[in-house]
Amino acid sequence: MLQEDSLVEYGFTRAIITITAIFCALLEIIDTTIVNVALNDMKGNLGATLSDVSWVITAYAIANVIIIPLTSWLSQQFGRRNYFAASIILFTAASFLCGNATNIWELVFFRFVQGLGGGALLVTSQTIITEVYPAEKRGMAQALYGMGVIVGPTLGPPLGGYIVDNFSWPYIFYINIPIGIIATLLTLTYVKKPKLWRETFGWRNRLVGNFLSHHSGGFIAVCIGKRTGA
Repeated sequence: MLQEDSLVEYGFTRAIITITAIFCALLEIIDTTIVNVALNDMKGNLGATLSDVSWVITAYAIANVIIIPLTSWLSQQFGRRNYFAASIILFTAASFLCGNATNIWELVFFRFVQGLGGGALLVTSQTIITEVYPAEKRGMAQALYGMGVIVGPTLGPPLGGYIVDNFSWPYIFYINIPIGIIATLLTLTYVKKPKLWRETFGWRNRLVGNFLSHHSGGFIAVCIGKRTGA
């Protein structure tokens, strides 16, 4: 039987995990609404019709609907920490590709990929927050998570409007990149793997964990290099 107490954290570590999980959930929720105010700019810049550009929103929502029911199973297969970190990397990489899309259907495809990463963040971050608090404080943990989730939908449109007015629409996606990089590093550093999962899937844990540790830095370097070379 899984020992829940083995996942409970205290002090600085718990605060870091809580902030990381809430910010990851916020990224997912904000990105459902932040693009709404940029649709006209996308339409003009990419030469798309209003019907075409509406798929930027629809593709993200469809990907969420597909991935959210699978999140529990995927977490069990690959480990919650590894799956969470992989989802952040996928979301961050897709955000970079969305900002660099050259036509509307590239953008729609990359938004779908972004939604696959983002949908997992919402569910997994809530589970991680619940696990790091002792049973008597889990009500408070859920309240903290709920406050973060409530802020997301209201923060998206004004943030998107500010970015579009002062920069350009690709930056509504680029803003995810530094947060995603930091969240990935904090997740791999501070979030524990459940003991039962470590014993049952030890070889898979090492394989996925080593891949993320070795290749997340390479992805960051590629993103920075492409952006500075653009």
